[in-house]
Amino acid sequence: MRPRNLLITLGVLVAVWVLPNLDALQSKARQTIASAAGKAAVTNMSGVVAENNARGLAAAELITLPIEVDEVAPGVFRASGVGNTFVITTAEGNVIFDTGLVIQASEQIRQLKAALGDFEPVKIVLSHSHADHVGGTRLWSGENTELIAHEAFEEEQRYLTELNPYLHQRNRILFPWIPETPRTLPGMDFRGLIPDIRVDNDIPYTFTLGGRRFEVHATPGAEGADNVVLWLPDDKVLLTGDFFGPQFPQFPNLFTMRGEKMRKPVEYMNSIDHLLNLEIETLLPSHLEPVRGANEIRAGMIKIREAVDFVHSTTVAGMNSGKSLSELMREIRLPERLLLSETHGKVSWAVKSIWEYYATWFHFDRTSELYATPQSAVLDDLAGIIDADAALSLVREKLQRSEPEQALLLLEIFEGFDKEPDLMELRIEVLSQLRERATVTGNDYELYWLDSELEKARRALLQ
Repeated sequence: MRPRNLLITLGVLVAVWVLPNLDALQSKARQTIASAAGKAAVTNMSGVVAENNARGLAAAELITLPIEVDEVAPGVFRASGVGNTFVITTAEGNVIFDTGLVIQASEQIRQLKAALGDFEPVKIVLSHSHADHVGGTRLWSGENTELIAHEAFEEEQRYLTELNPYLHQRNRILFPWIPETPRTLPGMDFRGLIPDIRVDNDIPYTFTLGGRRFEVHATPGAEGADNVVLWLPDDKVLLTGDFFGPQFPQFPNLFTMRGEKMRKPVEYMNSIDHLLNLEIETLLPSHLEPVRGANEIRAGMIKIREAVDFVHSTTVAGMNSGKSLSELMREIRLPERLLLSETHGKVSWAVKSIWEYYATWFHFDRTSELYATPQSAVLDDLAGIIDADAALSLVREKLQRSEPEQALLLLEIFEGFDKEPDLMELRIEVLSQLRERATVTGNDYELYWLDSELEKARRALLQ
C-alpha cells in the first residue's frame, strides 16, 4: 500500500466528515457515505499493517478486527473494532459506554442500530479521553443525551490536544496505521467534549433507567487520571475501558512510550482495592474479548495489584538504600508467583517511571544532565581522536558476548566516525540482537520501536 493511496482514502473520509452542520451527520444518507468511506480507510490501513507489521502485535491486530455486533451480557451489546462500543439497553432508553475510533464509529453505529433499532442514547459514559474511546461521541450524541466522564476528563483532553502535533508523530512509529499528519478539521475532531456530569474520585455517580441500575466509578491511575468504569450491580458486569489494558491479567502500562503524563502507581492500587469490593462476574474491556468467572477475575485483580505493589515498594526501597536507577532497572523482577504478561506494560520501564515520578529527571549522578548541551555535541570531536577500527572492533566484541545494550551505547558515541557503512551494519546487528531478546517479554511497544529503528538503519545502508 503506497502512502499516497492511504492519504487519498483518508481525504475522502475527511471530505465526508467536514460538514458545516455536524448534527446532520445523523441523517441516514450521510451515515451511509461516512460508513463506506470509513470501511475503505480501514481496509487500506489494514494493508499497511499487513505489509509493515507481519509479526501481528496487539495494536496491529486491533485495526484488522472486523466490526461486528454481539450480545456479550443480557441486554449489553458490543460493536467490536479498534475500540469496542457498548450499548446497555433498558425499557426507558439506552446507555452507551465508549464510542470507538472516529474512523470506525459510523459503521459501529450503523450495525448497532440495525440490531437494536434507531435510537438516541439517554446517556454516554466515556471511560477516558483517549481517541479510541471517544472518537464517535459527536455522532452518537443527541440534543437530550447526557455525557458522563471523570472530573479530570477535560484537563486530560486539554493537554493531549495541545501536544497533538508532537504526540502524533510518536504514535505513528508505534501504530503505523495512523495517518501521516494529524486530522484537525472539524469532521475528524473528537476533542473539546464537555461532560454534563463529572464523576469525582470519592463518590460514584449512580442512576436507574428502565429498572436497570448503573454505577459510574472513578478509577484513576490506569490509563490516566480520568479513568472511570461502569458497574451494572444487578448483572455483576463491569465495563472497564482500559483500566486493565487490552488483556487480562497483565502488568499495567504505568509508563507510555508514546508519551503521556506519568501514571500514579499508588492511585492505581487504590482503584483496584475499590473494585475488589464489587462482586464482579464479567469484565467487558473496551479492547478485545470479555473475561468471565468471578474467581478468575478476582484472582487476576489481586495478582495485578500485588505485582504493582511489589515493583513500587521495591523501587522505593532501592532508592532509599542508595541504589542507582540503572541498578534497579536491572535487578527488579517480578517473583514467580506474580509473573504477568509484559506485552503492554514492562516492569523495568515502570521502575524508571516510578523513580522519576518521585525524584524527577535529575538522578544526582551526571552533572551534565543539568545543562542544555547534549552528549551528541562532542561526538565529532571524539571521532577525531579515537581509533575508529579499534572502536568498531570493541562493538563487535560486545555483540559476540551478547551485550547489545553496551554495544548500542558505544555506537551512539561513535556516530561521528567517517565509516558510515560499517557503523550502520553494526547498528543493524545491535538492533537485531536487542529485538531477539525483546521477544522474551514480547512488549508490543519495544518491538514496534526496534522494528522502526531497524527499518531506518536498513534504508540508510542502501543509500
